[in-house]
Amino acid sequence: MINLETIQKDIFQRKEELIQLQHIDGAWRFLFQGSLMTDAFFIITCRALNITDYEETIIKLVDTLKKAQTNTGYWKAYKDETNGNLSSTVIAYTALLYSGYCKKEDSKMQQARSYIIANGGLEKSHFMIRWMLSVNGMYPWSNMIYIPMTFLLLPTYQPINFFQFSSYARIHFIPMLIASNKKYTLTNDNTPNLKDLFPKSINTSSPLLVLEDDRSPLSFLWKEIKKAGALPAYMHNLGYIYAEKYIVNRIEEDGTLYSYASATFFMIYGLLAQGYNKNSIIIKKAISGLFSLIKSGEHNTHLENSTSTVWDTGLICYSLQEAKLSSDSKTIKKAIAYLLDKQHTKKADWSIHNPHTPPGGWGFSAINTNNPDNDDTSAVLRALKQTATNNQSIYYAWKKGVNYLLSMQNRDGGWGAFEKNTNWELLQYVPIENARDAAVDPSTADLTGRILEFLGNFAEFNHSHPKVKRGINWLYSNQNNDGSWYGRWGVCYIYGTWAAITGLRAVGINKNDKSIKKAIQWLKTIQHEDGGWGESCQSCEKLLYIPLSFSTDSQTAWAVDALIAAGEGKSNTVIKGINYLLKKNKEKTSILYPTGIGLPTQFYIYYESYNKIFPLLALSHFYKYMSENL
Repeated sequence: MINLETIQKDIFQRKEELIQLQHIDGAWRFLFQGSLMTDAFFIITCRALNITDYEETIIKLVDTLKKAQTNTGYWKAYKDETNGNLSSTVIAYTALLYSGYCKKEDSKMQQARSYIIANGGLEKSHFMIRWMLSVNGMYPWSNMIYIPMTFLLLPTYQPINFFQFSSYARIHFIPMLIASNKKYTLTNDNTPNLKDLFPKSINTSSPLLVLEDDRSPLSFLWKEIKKAGALPAYMHNLGYIYAEKYIVNRIEEDGTLYSYASATFFMIYGLLAQGYNKNSIIIKKAISGLFSLIKSGEHNTHLENSTSTVWDTGLICYSLQEAKLSSDSKTIKKAIAYLLDKQHTKKADWSIHNPHTPPGGWGFSAINTNNPDNDDTSAVLRALKQTATNNQSIYYAWKKGVNYLLSMQNRDGGWGAFEKNTNWELLQYVPIENARDAAVDPSTADLTGRILEFLGNFAEFNHSHPKVKRGINWLYSNQNNDGSWYGRWGVCYIYGTWAAITGLRAVGINKNDKSIKKAIQWLKTIQHEDGGWGESCQSCEKLLYIPLSFSTDSQTAWAVDALIAAGEGKSNTVIKGINYLLKKNKEKTSILYPTGIGLPTQFYIYYESYNKIFPLLALSHFYKYMSENL
């Protein structure tokens, strides 16, 4: 048995560390480290536009890319990825060439080149990578699928329209479509020649063959898109005007598009294709906004795809209160003030499918005012609950957030990330990479479970409430045969199972419920010998649980927290997990591994904050459980 005094000391140490890391404005700012794609895109874009203002930073980004290359010449998306990652290797190789600090003749560059050719060449890289190469004159536009700009003009009441795609698909696709439809290219004397990385013959028809086949489920969609393409020329011009307006209206104050670096890169080229000058204010501000997302750490320099400031601050504020830091403390008061200032106040794209609800959600990043999401909203609402009970203005903001969150429930009973009822199954079969993950925004176990947990533990809802009942039924019907649930935004089955169990328990589902017992048994069977849990990013690629050879702090905390919620706090499984967390904190030996997902196979996220937040939560819940069950 673990000494509760030891637990208390560990919790105190973790709390103090977080308190010391709070910024003067009340926020916490941790690294949101995603794909090396953003680092490479920044180098390429600066070189393409002949921007020389950030040369010192480019040198640092070049160094980051060089250090990330493996001894065999390729780049990986995560530590245990087998045989490297072609897309990462293509874009890193291109950026290093374009930087001018590496040459094709360099031995490591020759290794990368050999790997790219051996794995199918540029044609086999992700479509976003090929688009970036095309717009910079390094890959033929002819191999990209054509979608007429008139498709954007179809009204939302039509059975087929652009707003059936997810918000994150739209914000990336629209600037991409402008440049690809105009076959825009931006080249200069230093543009790398990548023709040696082409296969002998480039297949230009394979995606279209799928669409043209009447037996394909997409043939109906493609025929409707072609009808839009047959509209008069002036309608296509209106499509470009609409696309430009769509982009400009969604630029954040710092110059980024929707607060995403990836979308901002596409926007720069899309607007250049529309005739914007590279020295125009909007382009310069976009570059400045991208530069502001670059962080230099002890070991590398990285361009974040966005900040995670609201997410981190909401989670930390909540976790500190779970660890018994008073809501009257200076730390919590400052955090609450910061979070209240970030509540969204305007109707944006989310209101297209949810027109009658006032705004009230929160977004992920510090600069996000357009794109609230359900996960961040529930995280902030947890943080606000204690102070909302005694403060009328905070309660008003909290209530608006709760109403917003409830209104975002999908018709199937679950919750998605950003929008409501944007899960047209047909779009999952669009013949581009990650269509299943990006083209739609379906209900997921992690979102549904986390929202149920909030509603049960912080809003006093229970399983008899109609909305809660529908959420419970969604989780029941989407549990895997082995007892796990798949989590979309974290890695992966451990994440989804933690969210589902804690959600079901919070709204009053008995710990002896067969779904919970099955899930608990699954978690117990995958515990490592060292007492921790660890799951590979490969899980979301193979849609099958794949263990890591080592444990991670955040995944261990998720598993332990789920087991505690299910009444397993005194079990040997939980005790071993708690001992693992205590040992890792004492030794400071946590392994850095991505436990967040952007796009499977392409974009994985290492949250610097996670190894601080989730172990604190699990230990706090363990301490409370043991204190109440002596």
